[in-house]
Amino acid sequence: MSGKKKNQKNILSKLNIEKLNPMQEEAKLAVHAANNIILLSPTGTGKTLAFMLPIVAELDPDCPHVQVLILVPSRELAIQIEQVTRDMGTGYKCNAFYGGRNFSKDRIDLNRPPAILIGTPGRIADHLRRETFYTGKIKTLVLDEFDKSLEVGFEKDMEDIVSFVPDVEKKILTSATHRVRIPEFLEFKNPLSVNYLKDNIPELALKTIISPEKDKLETLVKALSHLGNQPGIIFCNFKESIQRVSDFLTERGISHGTFYGGMEQIDRERVLIKFRNGTHRLIVATDLAARGLDIPELKFILHYHLPLRFQEFTHRNGRTARMHSEGTAYILKWANEELPEFIPETEIEELQEAPLPAETGWETLFISGGRKDKISKGDIAGLFFKQGNLNKNELGVIELKLDCAFVAIQSAKVQDTIEAVNNTKLKNKKVRITVV
Repeated sequence: MSGKKKNQKNILSKLNIEKLNPMQEEAKLAVHAANNIILLSPTGTGKTLAFMLPIVAELDPDCPHVQVLILVPSRELAIQIEQVTRDMGTGYKCNAFYGGRNFSKDRIDLNRPPAILIGTPGRIADHLRRETFYTGKIKTLVLDEFDKSLEVGFEKDMEDIVSFVPDVEKKILTSATHRVRIPEFLEFKNPLSVNYLKDNIPELALKTIISPEKDKLETLVKALSHLGNQPGIIFCNFKESIQRVSDFLTERGISHGTFYGGMEQIDRERVLIKFRNGTHRLIVATDLAARGLDIPELKFILHYHLPLRFQEFTHRNGRTARMHSEGTAYILKWANEELPEFIPETEIEELQEAPLPAETGWETLFISGGRKDKISKGDIAGLFFKQGNLNKNELGVIELKLDCAFVAIQSAKVQDTIEAVNNTKLKNKKVRITVV
């Protein structure tokens, strides 16, 4: 752990942020001023930075133990917060523990405990029951998207975790929805509320697309053609439906990724990487993708299946029209299908004949080296420009991980580039480069 604290100016400069937004400023003051804080703000407004800045400012640089525990409902959100925290460059160690990650990796990270520990309730509760790390210095507990953790069955684990950290002095709860139930075991007394849900209404348009047939696949393809080459998410209620929709889109030559709970973690992460770097414009997903994901601005979301509850409807819609940007949520319904009461009647979108969405023109390459090998994004770009003979417009987004990296390049350059750069040295490591 660094003995030197990084101030807010240093952190924002490292993140290329000129100034905090009003929600972040108010949240920062609230976290410093109160012991129980509720932070309510729409998805995509920067809640992680809002609570992390004041938390980091209050850390003890000389403490060798875990000081902050952050609980999240999904592995993706744990990884996202870990990345944001590392990007802040605070000098404090941060790790994310979650189901599907090898437990031995957790133990290795605990050899030098992180100041900030992020995790899913199931994995963190497992560690606490095994007493794998000292909890006496944990003074801050964050329950990020805590209502979602309750929804997906983590309440017992969360209750156990609270009992294992009795010395907590500050509790922070965050959510992107008004409809929150605070469980009694949190002993959340006289909370200070920072509520930006009422003031940050996104510029969201709701429209309905009518399918003349009960089987909506053909209409879905017409809708995607009508919408053109825009980034979006198609929401289904069940993972079995995702496979059927995915197969149909593949038959029609429409490039896309899929995202649902039954996938291996590594496959889910790579789908998001390919979406962020433009290899895919479309993801077919369950409600697992409705919040807590680090993905770029969406122009639309499409409800292929009508959501079962108001909360799912709200969170799906929240993936688009973020931070006052414009976006559209499309409801795809069979002509004889009744809308749930929580979905209002909307304008009907008349579909225009149009060509199928074009290929993105990008592919994603995997590189078998990362930060732990002292490799930087600049090193990767240099390799592809110099040895791979790529021009600047042929090299896309580079994502650097701890032990690997991913880079987008123009599809037409993939084969020649791999032949030129595979099994070459980056810094002092010989790296393999393959197509994801």
